[in-house]
Amino acid sequence: MTDAAPLPEKKSIGQRLLSPIAEVRREEVTSALLLTLIMFLILAAYYMLKTAREVFILGEGGAEVKSYSSAGQALLLLVLVPAYGAFASRVSRMQLVQWVTLFFASHLLLFLAATTAGWHVGVPYFLWVGIFNLMVIAQFWAFAADIFTPEQGRRIFPLIGVGSSLGAWVGSVRAGQVVEAFGTNRLLIVAAVTLAICAFLARLVHQVKPRVETAQAAAPDDEKPLGKQDGFSMIFGDRYLMLIAALAVVLNVVNTTGEYLFGRYVVDMANATHGTGPEGAAAREAFIGSTYSQFFSTVNLVGFVLQMFVVSRVIKFLGVGTSLLIHPVVALSGYLLMLRAPSMWTITFVKVADNSLDYSLGNTTKQALWLPTSREAKYKAKQAVDSFFVRAGDVIQAGLVYSGELLAFAVPAFAAINVVLSGAWLGIAFLLNRQMVVKAKEDR
Repeated sequence: MTDAAPLPEKKSIGQRLLSPIAEVRREEVTSALLLTLIMFLILAAYYMLKTAREVFILGEGGAEVKSYSSAGQALLLLVLVPAYGAFASRVSRMQLVQWVTLFFASHLLLFLAATTAGWHVGVPYFLWVGIFNLMVIAQFWAFAADIFTPEQGRRIFPLIGVGSSLGAWVGSVRAGQVVEAFGTNRLLIVAAVTLAICAFLARLVHQVKPRVETAQAAAPDDEKPLGKQDGFSMIFGDRYLMLIAALAVVLNVVNTTGEYLFGRYVVDMANATHGTGPEGAAAREAFIGSTYSQFFSTVNLVGFVLQMFVVSRVIKFLGVGTSLLIHPVVALSGYLLMLRAPSMWTITFVKVADNSLDYSLGNTTKQALWLPTSREAKYKAKQAVDSFFVRAGDVIQAGLVYSGELLAFAVPAFAAINVVLSGAWLGIAFLLNRQMVVKAKEDR
């Protein structure tokens, strides 16, 4: 008589509640939920700080800084990224995450003191927010990629992405309520406290992380500082990392060029509907505000639904590498459609699809690319990619738009540029897919 097959392990309440979003195992529930909470809080804090940014800039008459902020941030990041890498080589993983987070939180107290004293902080604050957004968020995704093995990350990252999407929505809604009730400075206080909470929660994650008895999981020493190599040299010395950097640049150029086209259509339609004279200024502003509000709400809603119910299933059945191909295929198809039928409706459809995918499936797959990399790459190279190379894409896009305006490009001409770039993006994603297959074979 043969022994009966063992019964499958009964799922915990946490596993059952999370199952529609991601496949989380019993021993992973606590750390996965803590990291989801951290990402929720970080994105909520960022959208509060982003709201304060607009108030400071517009209130001080410095809106023109937006035209050169990306270049300024890219230059600053050439210094900050190596400095971050040097610091990472001197401290443990936990010290790095906590101290850098608290370092940025302390800046908010300085900005608060400056605004209370009546100083103009619009330009430095604008530049600071752009750097904070890239560096701190990149660091916590690196922390998540370091905590989990590649197999765990592929299952759990969609859940963490839900925290990110929900935090962005709650933060943007709550920011308006706080400003109306207490003023802009209260946003800085709330964000500083939130960052301090995130630093504390990171310590909890470090303590309750799931124990996975594999050679890969046991090898790294959590308390050892990272190696001496800097992020830029790691990228240029590794084909896989170079492809990730190229992906960040090209993706950002395509996305921001699409944003330019959408904005161009919105302004043209506002002028056509309400005229270009001063008497129609208020009506044009209301039209533009209403159009963008509807656009943002649609993008956030579609992105949240995709993150909740689609992303984990797509990654489970297709894998990270193949899932990476979906976004560029959609972008390429959209801009080919713009060549044939350029219109406000078409660009709105293209940008809703582009941005909602970028915020959901695109973001999750981009973060999952770092799962099979070394600890040094997760913190140092990722910091360089997610900050400097993203801003480099903004600078390139600004140059494209400037050149296109000088040459009097029509919308189809810009759409044609994005068709070419989307093709390059798809090619890079295909190469990354092949590289991930190679890395998976090497890890077996």
